[in-house]
Amino acid sequence: MMLSQIKAMHSELRPSERKLANYIVDTPREVLDLSMTEVAARAGVSQPTIARFCRALGFSGFREFKIRLAQAIVAEVPTVYRDVRPDEPTPGVAAKVLDRTISALIQVRNNLSADSVEAALTLLSQARRIEFYGAGGSGIAALDVQHKFFRLGMPSVAYADPHTFLMSAALLAEGDVVVAISNTGRTRDIVDAAQAALNAGAKVIAITHGHSPLARLATVGLFANVDEDADIFSPMTSRVSHLAIGDILAVGVALRLGPERLDKLAQAKDVLRRRRIDDLAPR
Repeated sequence: MMLSQIKAMHSELRPSERKLANYIVDTPREVLDLSMTEVAARAGVSQPTIARFCRALGFSGFREFKIRLAQAIVAEVPTVYRDVRPDEPTPGVAAKVLDRTISALIQVRNNLSADSVEAALTLLSQARRIEFYGAGGSGIAALDVQHKFFRLGMPSVAYADPHTFLMSAALLAEGDVVVAISNTGRTRDIVDAAQAALNAGAKVIAITHGHSPLARLATVGLFANVDEDADIFSPMTSRVSHLAIGDILAVGVALRLGPERLDKLAQAKDVLRRRRIDDLAPR
């Protein structure tokens, strides 16, 4: 939920932004009925502070922030997941993992900025070349998303090895786009690769946590602010969220490229279909 997101970023905010965050968390429904000028007066902050705060959350402005806040309040998605106990029975493990995944996807749906998705689709559909970077578990997500773009016939590649994507980023040029995937957005290799790509003239789309160095660096940020205890389990819900955002990008780009690319995808599927073994009739 957005209010949980605001609480999580509280320590990273400037003092004036913390005053605003406290006001929003304490009176979220009141905020929906106020203009930016009125919110600034009641929270005791300036309008530029409100604009900066909205951008930090990944929104284009105060209007989009209010829309997303309203959706979050109406949905009131509960955190139904509880940590799996060491003696957890199998039904409990299944229910808790699935509950947390569903909750995370709803949270991403409610908070994902439509303007940011639009900007990402524009960059990707016009890209000369697209490279997907991810380290560790995020590397698996990068490979999965790249595979969807590969099937659309778009020049793309995925790298999960830090040395490889660092070198590749330095060789990019204007017109190229990097999609950098990172749960925390604080992995040094990914951040350095994103900076190298920008220095080379490429654009960077980050699928990551909104309050991170990678998010601040990226040309466009698509935020999945999913916090999980990676010290106990490898990231699960964040990975599913990243894959879902990747699906959004692939579908959006396919629609923008038009029927010709969809025909190519159909041809590729037909090739695979011919490779399948038909069911054999019983003897």
